[in-house]
Amino acid sequence: MTLRWGYGTNGLTDLRLDDALALLSDLGYDGVGLTLDHMHLDPLAPDLAARTRQVARALDRHHLTATVETGARYVLDPRRKHGPSLLDPDPDARAARIRLLIRAVQVAADLNAHAVHCFSGITPDGTDPDSAWKRLAESLAPVLDAATGAGVPLAIEPEPGHLLATLADFHHLRGALGSPDALGLTLDIGHCQCLEPQPPADCVRAAAPWLRHVQIEDMCRGVHEHLPFGDGEIDFPPVLDALNATGYRGLTVVELPRHSHAGPQLAAASLPFLRAAAQGGSA
Repeated sequence: MTLRWGYGTNGLTDLRLDDALALLSDLGYDGVGLTLDHMHLDPLAPDLAARTRQVARALDRHHLTATVETGARYVLDPRRKHGPSLLDPDPDARAARIRLLIRAVQVAADLNAHAVHCFSGITPDGTDPDSAWKRLAESLAPVLDAATGAGVPLAIEPEPGHLLATLADFHHLRGALGSPDALGLTLDIGHCQCLEPQPPADCVRAAAPWLRHVQIEDMCRGVHEHLPFGDGEIDFPPVLDALNATGYRGLTVVELPRHSHAGPQLAAASLPFLRAAAQGGSA
């Protein structure tokens, strides 16, 4: 099997970034899903380029690769979770999110990361669907230009409750944008279990041509709650077999953002589970 495993720093927020990277390297992970946030690599603090170079050296020292994630809850607005979004009615607020994503593209290029993750956001009250889709496409245009220039794919994630919530929504957006090469997909395996009509393994196969980033955790049908492996309903061996068969070679990143209190223990338990599941069994 050639799958490459990572762990998300949004599940290790109680650790300093250097300590988190050392932990993941020691455990045998191949890489890290690096969420740009105030506790790790703050995208809004001064000297971002210099701090990014330090992170690049740390990744190299620990033999880790990265993907850059932009799902920090309060990095832009300390009072609104994930606000402002690309769908915000205020154009200045949308511009703040656009600037963050363009900055993330530059960080990803400097780290030689394989993708930049993003999401649409929740449709604001009083916004009709057509206006929301138009707003999303217009907001992403400059980000896609930056991604094209940097040679880093933008991987948008279908997120339960957001405007772009499903694989079908991803294709709707691609069509609206004219199917740009720089726009790829982040597939969260738990989200597939939560709300997609197809089983997760079928979702992997359907998503394969556009797949640029994968997040993984356990989950139950109809409940958007990221769970440690074994606490949900997903049958992982078929999912990982499908993922390997597609030829996907980016990171498959464990996504447990509400479990930082037990992050080191869950990071230690998750990798043997995934390796065993990838061989068709359980740890």
